[in-house]
Amino acid sequence: VGKPGLDGHSNGAEQIAVRARDCGMEVVYEGIRLTPAQIVNAALEESVHVVGLSILSGSHLPLAEEVMTRMRAAGLEDVPVVIGGIIPEADAAALRSFGIARVYTPKDFELNRIMADIIALAAEAGRAAA
Repeated sequence: VGKPGLDGHSNGAEQIAVRARDCGMEVVYEGIRLTPAQIVNAALEESVHVVGLSILSGSHLPLAEEVMTRMRAAGLEDVPVVIGGIIPEADAAALRSFGIARVYTPKDFELNRIMADIIALAAEAGRAAA
């Protein structure tokens, strides 16, 4: 879980990280003000099953596109990437076209559903890699 760009508001990312930990997931929380390269390097070094991005700054399109480009270049195209933030529906469609697996907005506040989605994505990615 990490926050690319200059956005410093970390409450949502931290809530997701804590809830995932409480559900038994091993969570690597990288923090705020990360570059896409730092996020992808952490994903590679930690052998993660899912990458979570939190972006509230409005720069979700270029940041997500760069993360996805770097994920593919690093051989991590099978690792699902999810994103949460203040994201207009039109932008959500663009994010999905980049390869983002799930897009969450403030209306998606049911943490248990988000956790179930993450578990399903990790399981699906694990089957695809096998």
